Order: sequence, then C-alpha cells, then structure tokens
Amino acid sequence: MSLPAHSPLVYLVDDDDAVRAGLALLLRSVGLRSEGHGDPQAFLAALSPQSIGCVVLDIRMPGIGGLEVLARLAEMADLPVVMLTGHANVDLCRRAFKGGAMEFLQKPVDDDVFLDAVQAAVRSHVASRERQALTQAAAERLARLSGREREVLARIVQGMSNKEIARAFALSPRTVETYRANVFAKLEADSLAQLIRQYATLLDAPPP
Repeated sequence: MSLPAHSPLVYLVDDDDAVRAGLALLLRSVGLRSEGHGDPQAFLAALSPQSIGCVVLDIRMPGIGGLEVLARLAEMADLPVVMLTGHANVDLCRRAFKGGAMEFLQKPVDDDVFLDAVQAAVRSHVASRERQALTQAAAERLARLSGREREVLARIVQGMSNKEIARAFALSPRTVETYRANVFAKLEADSLAQLIRQYATLLDAPPP
C-alpha cells in the first residue's frame, strides 16, 4: 500500500542499515512514511525546514554524533526528535533533553514504546504547524485593516463599548459601528470571543 506523499515523514538517522530497515517496516505498519539516512551529514544537507513529522536519531554514529546533529537540527527546523541509543546513561539522557529531544529510548527498543513515542512526536508537530498556519492566516487578515480600524479593534478587544470608543476618538457612535462592522468582516470573525482569541495577542505586534 502506498502512502500519500503529503503525509508526515519520519526521518530515520542511524548508521545501522538493519536498524533503519526494521524501524521503517514498523512505522509502515501504522501508516507512517519514513526516510532512512545512514550518513547524518547527508541528512542535514538534504533536510527541508518545511518538513512535517519527526526525526528518529541514533546518538552514536561515526563522523558526527547524534547530540551534534540534534544541536544543528534546532537551528534548522522545528522537527521533534526521538533519540535512540544502545549505550544509555544519565549524562547522555540529560544532554539529549537539554538539547531539545522529545524522547530518549534505549536499544533494543520495544516496538510499542517506539511507536508511541514517534506517533506522539508526529502529532505534536502536526498540531504545532496547524497553529502556525492559523496564526499566519490571522496576521494576513489583520493586515487588511486600515490604521483606524486597527485602533478600533484594539479597543474592542479591551472590552470598550461603541460609545466609549466613539468618545475616545471623537467619532459618532454610528461611525464606530461602521468601523466595527468592517473589522468583523475583514477579519472574518463571527463573534467577539473569536475576535479576542485570534487577535488580542497579534495586536501587540507593530503593524506591517
């Protein structure tokens, strides 16, 4: 069964061919695509920052170790990382988590434990990207507002009434009602609660 090309991708970075093959088969059994890399340098060179999924990373590899790969990944992408090692100790575990690893598993890893960790990492990344997309879309809608409409929006989310906003800007209440209607229309908001939830934080950023 082929998997959709747009589905999340799990990068398997391990210099052991047999380990990569076994983990790829396991991931495929739960519908997850994977891409194996025996060379961590080549993996880093080929990685797209836009990728969605997670990285399964061996901690001990020739040339460049997993902890260094983890550090470089943190500068390149937001992919969650599940670390694997056959030589676990407290110091390695501490350094991996300090470097941003989401999970730290010891080989030979239990199939269910491995799948739980990877699926949790993928879910968290998908949710994170969805939040980013929503925030970006909201920012683009916010940019549609005129300067005055943005000022009116700021007062709306502060809880001011139309009359209070009218007094603040020396406008008629009817004019404020027009601005308010424009704000709701341009931001595609159906309720005051939605307006506050999506735009209160964005208003703290300076207009483009």
